[in-house]
This record gives sequence, C-alpha cells and structure tokens, in this order.
Amino acid sequence: MNTDLKVWLDHFEYHSTHRYVLPAGKPGDLTAYERRLIGSSIAAFQLGEQSEGRSLRLAAERYEREHHASPLTRIVSLLIAEEQHHAALLGAFMDEHGIPRKRSDWTDHVFRRLRRLAGFELYLSVLVTAELIGKVYYRALEGATGSRQLQTLCRMLVADELAHVGLETDLLRGMHEKKSPAVRWLHTATLRTFFSGASLVVWFGHRRVLRSAGYSVATFLRACAAQYSFYLDPPQIQGVEYV
Repeated sequence: MNTDLKVWLDHFEYHSTHRYVLPAGKPGDLTAYERRLIGSSIAAFQLGEQSEGRSLRLAAERYEREHHASPLTRIVSLLIAEEQHHAALLGAFMDEHGIPRKRSDWTDHVFRRLRRLAGFELYLSVLVTAELIGKVYYRALEGATGSRQLQTLCRMLVADELAHVGLETDLLRGMHEKKSPAVRWLHTATLRTFFSGASLVVWFGHRRVLRSAGYSVATFLRACAAQYSFYLDPPQIQGVEYV
C-alpha cells in the first residue's frame, strides 16, 4: 500500500486528545419552528454517527494482515472513535434542546447492511459515500438554522469529515493502483451508481431541511456529485494528485 499510514496515525492520535466540545448555546438560540424542522433529520444523522464499528474494525484487521498494512487497524479504530464523538456532540445538542433521539432509522439500517456485505474496500466505498453526502448535508443544516450553536457545530463536523474523506480516498486510491484498468473502471462505475442512488435516498429522507437551506432535488444531487467528482473521479483515483 502506497498510502503513508504514519501520517494518518499521527493525525488521528493528535485529534483523539484534542476533541471538539459543544459550543455554548443561548436561551432561545434554536426556535420552536427550527426544532420541528430539523428534529427528526438531525436525530437520524446522530444515530448514523454512533456505530460501534465492529465490522469495520474486523475488516481492517483482515486487510492489515493480508497486505502488511500496519498500523491500519489502529487508524480505523481512531476514526471510529471520532465518529462516535460526533454522535456525542450531536446528542448533547439534541438533549439541550429537547430533541428526542432515535433508536432506528431506515437509511441508517441500509448503510449498515451494505457495509457488512464484503471486505474492507467495499466498506470504505460505502463509508466515503456517507461522508461526502454528509458534508453537503451539514452545510445545508448550517444554512437552515439561525442557531449560532448549531452552525458552529456543523462547521466542526465538516472539518473532521474532510480528514475522514482524505483518509478513505487515499486508501481507495492505493488499492485501485494495484488493479487492472478494466477492474478500476468497473469499480468506479459501480461506486458512481451507488453514490447517485444514496444521494437520492438522503434527499427523500431529509428534504425538509434541504429545501429550507435552498436545495431542490436537482441542486442537492449536483452538490453531492461535485463532491464525488472532486474526490473520486477516475483520473484522481488512478493516481493524479488532488487536494
């Protein structure tokens, strides 16, 4: 694997000891209307962030053994812990504003089932799909509220997601470099199709918040597609440098 795992290990270990804290809110910071608007939507994302990550960790362990990719498992464990911290931040915000938590959500169930279908590479593909769409969602959530507390929280989450996407695309690029052009093309076509379908699923599940932020289904899908193109287009996956 060509990925410099030591760089990623240093990044996630540093952030594991420098966690974000929920910014202080003010009384009435979140209006009753906004609470009704975002409540169910933010609860679904909070549920998605709190996965224990057992299957992902096991897949990383297998990949590390088979490809001599130490310290991949440690990095993935730190990534999972950071996602769980996101869930804690969102949960604390919800508790502060009387937004009930969810025990289950069908979109979360679909993503979790898909991640368990195969090995580490498929897991990464599903995970990076969720992260990229999540970046668009959190920006929309920031625009849909006048709450400074929630806006700051959204920016914090997006900042972390940028690093998550960087790691995941770096790993995928390293995997793809070892494949034949035909296999790379097939994987990319499959991932693009899955990504488009997942974007549409998120639109239907969270369209009230997205519409409030000014997105139509077309503009939301375009925003998600732009994220995909920047990080996962074939020329980038095949080794062209990107940022």
